[in-house]
Amino acid sequence: MTTDSHTAPRTLAGLLAELPGARLLRGDPGAAISAVHHDSRLAGPGSLFVAIKGFTVDGHRFLPDVAAAGAAAALVEAGHELPPLPPGLALVEVPATRPALSAAAAWFYGHPGRELVVIGITGTDGKTTTSHLLTSALEAAGARVGRLGTVDTYLPGETGHVTARMTTPEAPEVQRLLRRMADARCDYAIVESTSHGLALHRLDHVEYDVAIFTNITSDHLDFHQTFEAYRDAKARLFAALEVAADKGVGKHAVVNADDPSAEYMLSHAPRAEAIRFGLEARNADIVARNIILRPDGTSFRIVTPGGMAECSIRLPALFNVMNALAAASGALAVGAELQAVARGLGECPGVPGRMERIDAGQPFDVIVDYAHTGDAVRKVLEVLRDVCQGRLIIVVGAAGERDPGRRFGVGRAAAEGADFAIFTNEDPRSEDPAAIVREIGRHAESAGRQRGADFLEIEDRREAIAAALAMARYGDIVVIAGKGHEKSIVYGDQVIPWDDREVAREELAKLGYRR
Repeated sequence: MTTDSHTAPRTLAGLLAELPGARLLRGDPGAAISAVHHDSRLAGPGSLFVAIKGFTVDGHRFLPDVAAAGAAAALVEAGHELPPLPPGLALVEVPATRPALSAAAAWFYGHPGRELVVIGITGTDGKTTTSHLLTSALEAAGARVGRLGTVDTYLPGETGHVTARMTTPEAPEVQRLLRRMADARCDYAIVESTSHGLALHRLDHVEYDVAIFTNITSDHLDFHQTFEAYRDAKARLFAALEVAADKGVGKHAVVNADDPSAEYMLSHAPRAEAIRFGLEARNADIVARNIILRPDGTSFRIVTPGGMAECSIRLPALFNVMNALAAASGALAVGAELQAVARGLGECPGVPGRMERIDAGQPFDVIVDYAHTGDAVRKVLEVLRDVCQGRLIIVVGAAGERDPGRRFGVGRAAAEGADFAIFTNEDPRSEDPAAIVREIGRHAESAGRQRGADFLEIEDRREAIAAALAMARYGDIVVIAGKGHEKSIVYGDQVIPWDDREVAREELAKLGYRR
């Protein structure tokens, strides 16, 4: 029996009552449901299988398999021709199965989002750093906090790495984790809310109370096709405030007022209280003043309509001041006291794979960072340039089957911001790795850089890292960008264990540096 320890079995009739447009085609409405799955390989005895037409595979093809495995029921999409099926499998027809998966998952886990104050964070950059800073700020204010994000899932007293490579898991996993947070008596759930997760209905029924927007740049156009569609997907987070359950707390829309899309986001949540943060916008409610940038952190004063507080964070760079303002705004929105928020921001130790230093006793700095877009790479190089005493060397690539514009952006950013670049693999997937690397190199050439003198193309990522470390001298900085915290690299359909931080340590050890 594929039961989940966080919930008792429920009956199909209860689900039918919550699915608009659902129609029982056949079967017993009293059938007990012990799990909800969209992966046919997991749909064992007693489970509800939701047949989703994916990008490459249609889940309706696997209905005979889940029936044979003993699934109790299946949700199917209207208009699909169904194969012959044994009589034991109950069938429910819905207008669209992807949103129905979210609704079914929320129903199965007892709508955990209604028991938590849920804070969603969206944006091209800064989601993970903001979520970690916000966790620390809320905990300093005395709250119990759960977090679902890129680097990890987090509950009071425990952390666990997310095994999937997507920032937002599918709806059953989202709801399962929210149920764990509710059962752990968390006051708040912080949910990194990606454009993919929002557009694909993975985050429907999360029941948001606060929406935070960090920024938006031209990325993920391989999926969204246009900037407007990408922006609309992020705006779904703010629209969700309008339909979320009333939990007796106010709805708040928090936006980066320095970003041109800020007011567009706010337009999707007209009933929520708007909070604007920023460094330059004249209409910002929460700002930073007296900013002092250091190689190992940043000090500034948070100024709000209700007062001010001195703050010092362990993260360098102006963009992390913006992330801290986003986190502070989110914490203040739910009633946290400003001095506690400032203290909590300062206590945050940082984020794995974000400007993470690798120290094996070498006379040069090694930094691992997740930056994988042109804009993000440019920002990282600008920060490191300010503290670099020697050469600034970057190892970077661009993923296959993703927006090709990233290759231009990364190539130009590296050409303009680094003294030397090594272009290499970063999850080539089904594309030719060598072709991706050569394309990035051509963009560096178009920016006036010379192959051999200013950059190299080394397809193997380990060899590229080793080459960068071997050429580094006292005072240099080597930044290994693109994968950050990730624990794998994808070649074709193979997911191979990989960690830039461990590879860097191994290659430094070969050079004689160990701690």
